[in-house]
Amino acid sequence: MKRLLCLLAALAALLPRGHAAEPRCVALTFDDGPSGALTERLLDGLAARGVHATFFLCGYRIDLYPELAARIAAEGHETGTHGDTHSYFTSMSRAEVCRDLAEARRKLMEATGRAPTLLRPPGGLYDTAVLQQTACADLPVILWSVDPEDWHVHDADAVTAHILRHAEPGSVILMHDLTDSSVTAALRVIDALQAQGYEFLTVSELAARSGTALTPGQAYCSFPP
Repeated sequence: MKRLLCLLAALAALLPRGHAAEPRCVALTFDDGPSGALTERLLDGLAARGVHATFFLCGYRIDLYPELAARIAAEGHETGTHGDTHSYFTSMSRAEVCRDLAEARRKLMEATGRAPTLLRPPGGLYDTAVLQQTACADLPVILWSVDPEDWHVHDADAVTAHILRHAEPGSVILMHDLTDSSVTAALRVIDALQAQGYEFLTVSELAARSGTALTPGQAYCSFPP
């Protein structure tokens, strides 16, 4: 009997051991801010939940709320650029795009002490050849895979339901810290997905977790594991 038990123990030691499941990860991103009290409430909620997000900030909004741009960076969130005036790059001349991005970069650096890490063109509209000649030529272009259209759907329940229905590991979720309903929905989404075992990462962290090397000028919508 002892020999049998020893044999069984030896065989068990040779079997592959189970590993804890890797956490499912997504990136929550916010466009068009900072937005005063709304961004403050969002930042308070993110801090309370231990979540870092990626903020694509507009230069003209940084002019209005430089202290909030500084707070976003100081609290460990990733800061990307969303241009200066939120004009669509495809409707601008090459020189206008270059000036717009240079201004946005300058304002972000003055407010936060650091350059943008990523670029999200307004509306997701851009020309790669034009971007290669701007002040942000060294930035990857980050689009999205989940869009609840919260910029015009001012219903927190509907926005939350859309995101929870479409989010999956590697998703890049597009939101805007422009309305109370969006901020409410964002915090509800975090609570619901964390309860399902999801982890929230910045875009660059999510890319690294998936083994993706972000390339300047290349566009990314999601980072599946």
